[in-house]
Amino acid sequence: MAREFSTVGVVGLGTMGAGIVEVFARNGIDVVAVEISAPALERGRATLKGSTDRAVAKGKLAEADRDALHERVHFKVGLDALHSVDLVIEAVPEHLDLKQRIFAELDRVCRPETILATNTSSLSVTEISVATSRPNQVIGIHFFNPAPVMKLVEVVRTVVTAPEVVADVEALCARLGKVDVTINDRAGFIANALLFGYLNHAVGMFESHYATREDIDAAMKLGCGLPMGPLALMDLIGLDTAYEILDTMYRRGGRDRRHAPVPLLKQMVTAGLLGRKSGRGFYTYERPGSPVVVPDEATPLAAESALADGARAITKVGVVGSGTMATGIIEVFAKAGYEVVSVTRGMEKSAKVCEAVKTSLNKGVVRGKLAEADRDAALGRISWSATLDHLADVDLVVEAVVEELSVKKALFASLDEICKPGVVLATTTSSLPVIDVAMATHRPADVVGLHFFNPAPVMPLVEVVRTIRTSPEATATARAVCAALGKTGVVCGDRSGFIVNALLFPYLNDAVKMLEASYSTADDIDHAMKLGCGYPMGPFELLDVVGLDVALAIQRELYLELREPGFAPAPLLEHLVTAGYLGRKTRRGFRDHSHR
Repeated sequence: MAREFSTVGVVGLGTMGAGIVEVFARNGIDVVAVEISAPALERGRATLKGSTDRAVAKGKLAEADRDALHERVHFKVGLDALHSVDLVIEAVPEHLDLKQRIFAELDRVCRPETILATNTSSLSVTEISVATSRPNQVIGIHFFNPAPVMKLVEVVRTVVTAPEVVADVEALCARLGKVDVTINDRAGFIANALLFGYLNHAVGMFESHYATREDIDAAMKLGCGLPMGPLALMDLIGLDTAYEILDTMYRRGGRDRRHAPVPLLKQMVTAGLLGRKSGRGFYTYERPGSPVVVPDEATPLAAESALADGARAITKVGVVGSGTMATGIIEVFAKAGYEVVSVTRGMEKSAKVCEAVKTSLNKGVVRGKLAEADRDAALGRISWSATLDHLADVDLVVEAVVEELSVKKALFASLDEICKPGVVLATTTSSLPVIDVAMATHRPADVVGLHFFNPAPVMPLVEVVRTIRTSPEATATARAVCAALGKTGVVCGDRSGFIVNALLFPYLNDAVKMLEASYSTADDIDHAMKLGCGYPMGPFELLDVVGLDVALAIQRELYLELREPGFAPAPLLEHLVTAGYLGRKTRRGFRDHSHR
């Protein structure tokens, strides 16, 4: 039988500590809440009161329950107040020497059977435990912020943590209504090890002026369904906290360059730009602690004035290709009021594309998202052709043929001869260099990438890829077209993976490496990212949907271009693809889908 915890102590009443106090007190457990001084104690009390008052205002907590919750919390100054608790959890700043001093003192104050826990997110639980004479009773209990809301708890055992201590803490997590994943003591555990490599990479992208902060954040929210963009998330976490976590992970985790904090991060911390808490980080906030972003010198101009910057008038659009992507793009343009010329190789293919567009538009009518008259008008705007010569009078061509450079180059050379001057030529490639396609023409200034996401009628994001030869007018035209389609266009340079794939796939690859190292299971890693970071899908769920062969091809491209050792495809990913386990499409990937 797991032991019953009737009283717990919490040391450190910042945002995290106060949140942990609330979690315990909400679940009927008496809490001794400890701070270093009376003013700090009052700040902790105010944080708890603010959180519970908000919960009452939102109807998530009854007033009587709030009052009972507060009665269970006993605020004290100094660690001596913890002499009779069953469990202590420490939530002080991420400094090893500070935590070791606290644990040495807790070892002296607390009863011999008391479990000592740390909420560290990146430091070694083992190194903290050796400051005590009872390392077998020391464990990591890593809550996520905000603790009352986030379901995940990482339970971190060291090589000497007693099995009954682990079992007792797992039972406690269940009592608190949390989902626990139990793991060994390793830098960053699951969630931070996967999250912070991605966040650091996003900061690097911003530092190199590859894309604006707004476009990087919009790309990851709209392209991946993430609750926040990476730079806004860094501001929320605190840049100083993020720096400490990355620095610790770099030193403890085998000195992987991807965890070495990007230089800009250190500069911003030194300059006091810490994110929301200081009122300024990657974004500027209404005041310190406020979540409200206010315009600053880096805020882009209103869309209308920016798009007026040399954008060409587009009324007629050519779409070349007959696959799912081409079909979706034809539908998107036709619904937005553009005349569309669909060009395929042969009338048989044209008939298939026509049928697919009709089916999709009919679905929209059935679901009540499209009026019958609008469907008929959209179909009336499309003409079907099997020859490129019919693109002689269009204003924009969007190419959506197979992802083979030789095929695309040959097509663009033909478009160069057929299309009138000033036409913007766009490729929907997701992995090939746009400049290679552009240089097959005599008008590279007019060539851009327009990377739509699948399914194009649904996904709100388009990556607008400019090469070093793309003119500002062509970029402005592409952005204006995205806005007219009701899409968010994010502008980036011509680099492998653009924004979304360059940030997403290394994170997925890291998850595969974590599984390969037998650090955790696919289920626990998926739970950690969904419950700890609010991701819509776990990495292995997503890989099985995307296709392991697709993921491997993109990861190889990124590695080839960037030559970053941390981007080398995980051997397990290579082996699964070789074995024909490609995900849902073959009914077997990281999971078996044959029975579903």
